[in-house]
Amino acid sequence: MSVPVSGDCEVAEGPAYVLSRGVVALFAVACGAAVANVYFSQPLLVTIGHDLAMSPALVGSVVTLTHVGYGLGLFLLVPLGDVADRRRLIVGQLLLMVVALAVVAVAHKAAILLVGMAATGLLAVVTQTLVAFAASLAPAAGRGRVVGTVTSGVVIGILLARTASGLIADLAGWRAVYLASAALTALLALVLHRVLPRPGDVPPTTTNLRYGRLLRSTLTLFAREPLLRLRALFGLLVFAAFSTLWSSIALPLSEAPYDMSHSAIGALGLVGVVGALAATVAGRLNDRGLSRRTTGIAFALLAASWLPLALTRSSLWALVAGVILLDLAVQAVHVTNQTLIYALHPDAGSRLIGGYMVFYSIGSATGAIAATSLYTAAGWGAVCALGAAFSGLGLALWAVTG
Repeated sequence: MSVPVSGDCEVAEGPAYVLSRGVVALFAVACGAAVANVYFSQPLLVTIGHDLAMSPALVGSVVTLTHVGYGLGLFLLVPLGDVADRRRLIVGQLLLMVVALAVVAVAHKAAILLVGMAATGLLAVVTQTLVAFAASLAPAAGRGRVVGTVTSGVVIGILLARTASGLIADLAGWRAVYLASAALTALLALVLHRVLPRPGDVPPTTTNLRYGRLLRSTLTLFAREPLLRLRALFGLLVFAAFSTLWSSIALPLSEAPYDMSHSAIGALGLVGVVGALAATVAGRLNDRGLSRRTTGIAFALLAASWLPLALTRSSLWALVAGVILLDLAVQAVHVTNQTLIYALHPDAGSRLIGGYMVFYSIGSATGAIAATSLYTAAGWGAVCALGAAFSGLGLALWAVTG
């Protein structure tokens, strides 16, 4: 039996495919590996610039173009998950990413490198297609747990990308980072091709939306769904706070009294993983109907995390405590957001998650630009005040929208 959804498509009731814990773990690994490609370049910029004789301004555009590509992919590619065979879409994007990574690895001219980086960012949005696919395969009663596990893979990939790229580059050069990632991506494409359900194993979805209408319908969903707008604002604020910390923390740690190396600073991502692993707990709380309470507690913890973070210059233990609190809070809100918005229209899951992640990108960019500029002008205390402001605004928004 089929039921109409949103007037545009029909979906069969109930998933026929049983999502095992092993496959959920595979989704998480694939998400982490894909999104890490967006962040590999950050500790390598100086080395890449010297190798390719790039000016500082041109080197800076490496990160910018990668994120621009990612933003375009969220709008242009992720919605395809609602009309295409997701298995083929995921495997196809991963194989194209292998090509893009290979282009970056062998680039001997700045123009070729920049094209490869932009393509890598564009294709890295396969992460969001994987999240939507996992959510669609999960039973409604356990969807929060599945989204939490897969999302933990995303954040662990972001946090460990800088550490991994720095270590590999130290051992074998910056090109080895992208060659290694290309090899891992190819392996994941092969495994996912064999493991992901084929169209006959999952309820079929049919739609009459052409590509142009598909993209426009993402905007329509925002206009029609107050919960989506609210959760998108929550996502913007938590990732603005997240980016405020992670885009600027290297600045005080590289100065006296610590004078840490890039590798040591990158290892701080390992601490953040502790908080990211709490994403599965947030997912289980959502499955128990505690979404609003989880969101409020998470924003309170996020605001509180800036108190120990403000003591970074005098105590590394305070920094560690603040990092764990902050990452735990960000993941709790992020998992809750994705679980709730997917449930609005499961037939439009890719468009919902892709549109929501645009706000994630805006928040991340805002936090990064504001934090680095503010550090130069007013120091670490002002950066912490900025992060606390983003966090407090989120808590206030939660309180008034009860």
